[in-house]
This record gives sequence, C-alpha cells and structure tokens, in this order.
Amino acid sequence: MTEAHQPALEAGREFVLTVSCEDRRGVVHAVAGVMLEQDLTILDSQQFGDASTGEFHLRMHLRREGEPLPVEALESAFGPIALEFGMQWRFWDRSRRHRTLVMVSRQGHVLNDLLHRTRTGLMDVEIPVIVSNHEDFRALAEWHGIPFHHVPVTADTKAQAEARLRELIVEHEIDTVVLARYMQVLSSELCAELPGRIINIHHSLLPSFKGAKPYTQAHDRGVKVIGATAHYVTADLDEGPIIEQDFRRVDHRMTPAELAAVGQELEAMALSRAVRWHAEQRVVLRGRRTVVFD
Repeated sequence: MTEAHQPALEAGREFVLTVSCEDRRGVVHAVAGVMLEQDLTILDSQQFGDASTGEFHLRMHLRREGEPLPVEALESAFGPIALEFGMQWRFWDRSRRHRTLVMVSRQGHVLNDLLHRTRTGLMDVEIPVIVSNHEDFRALAEWHGIPFHHVPVTADTKAQAEARLRELIVEHEIDTVVLARYMQVLSSELCAELPGRIINIHHSLLPSFKGAKPYTQAHDRGVKVIGATAHYVTADLDEGPIIEQDFRRVDHRMTPAELAAVGQELEAMALSRAVRWHAEQRVVLRGRRTVVFD
C-alpha cells in the first residue's frame, strides 16, 4: 500500500478479523484471549460451525482501546494462535476504505446506484476508477470526479484489454472489481488471477431466457417471479458462488418494459448489498458457496 493510502494511526481504531479453520474446541477462547491482550474490545462477534464440512468460521468487529495500534502489530500477535489452529485469517483496518474498480457497458442503473451510495456514505467503499468498453458514462464519471478509462473490446483485442485492466488494478491498488452490467465475458485466466475479488450481477431469468430481450421472453411465458443474483466471478459463466439474491412477484398486468424496470431495481439493490457485505468482510468464500454474516 502506498503512503497516500496508508491510514493514519489514531485512538479508537477499528478492525475486522475473519477466521476459517477446522471446527474444534477452544478456537473462540483462544481468539478472544489475543484480543484482550491487545486491548481490543469485541464490538460484535459472529460464528458458524458447518456440520457438513467440519469447518468453523468467525467474524469479529474490534476496537482498539488506549494507544493506537498498527495492523501489522496485531497480525504479528495473532500469528502463533493462527498457526496452532491452522487458520485462514485476515485483519481488515476499517479506517481504510475498500478500493473498488467498477466496470460498465451501456446500462447505467447499477453504476448510478453504486456511485450514489458511495458519494452519500451509505457504503464504506471508494471508487477510484471506472472502466468501460463504451464512452456512454464518461460524463457521469467525470461529474463524480472519478477517472474514466475507455477500453474497447473485440475478439482480436480482448487480451490487450485485459492487460490494460490488470495495469489499472495495480496502479489504483484495487481490492475488488465490480461488473456493473459489464457485458463482456472475462477470460478464465483473469478470473483465476482474482479469485473472490470480482463481483457480478445478473437477472434471474438465466438460463431460461438468454440473449436479447429476456424480459419480453419472460412476459411471453407468463413468468410470475423475477429477481437478481450477485455472485463472485469464476470461469463458469454466471455460476460463481452466490453472495446475495433478491426477487419480486410479478403478474400478467405488467408489460415487458415494467418487468425490465423491476429487474433493474432488483439488480441495483442486490449488487449494492453484495458489494457492501464484501467490503465489510462479511462474506466467507468456501469453494462453490459462501457464508454471509449479517
């Protein structure tokens, strides 16, 4: 992390700890003991023992009492316990906002929602750059004071486009990439490079109604429920681990345009919740599924 993005030490600093390990007695006691030794108050603690896998998952929201503490010192103090229990673990310094690169094509409803929520403080997320394969939302990005990069994509330039995306991820120290109705398929190589770091949204009419005008197809078939799914991106198109879903009942009185409007609203809400939960370290990714703490 560069000095410009390094949080200043201050009293009352807050952290989030996430832990995954084998479910065994004494894990919570051991973790809480380290927190006490480091003058950390446990503001919130949630845990889940998965009987189907034998795994244990924990999320703790912590506040440092007394003198400021750098996250590196906390990681050093926690290391021996993590090694003893074979933990996969992470501390997140809440004074550092989660840096998110947003990608969009020609539908702006999800992008608009994310920009509004970050600008008004509803999500503790920073969007330092927007990438698109079209120019449609340059003015919107510039109005928000966010750099906009037009990166066209064709079958012949896909590799160069993804190389440019990698450069931007490094340049802007990006934590997560969000596909806000970005209508290009990312390569399996890029997905493998960023496991658990790319989030996508799609309507629930897949796989039944593919291609153009899915809401017209749904209307013609008399669909009674529509919704949206936010998920992590993998090489399996639209089949990554699910973070959040939303739905609404519809009926015969609604036109295809009205169905589409409802679908767009659901997409915006589902994705914003998924991004917020991900940024707050509430999502534990375990293979093809997730554990989401509330």
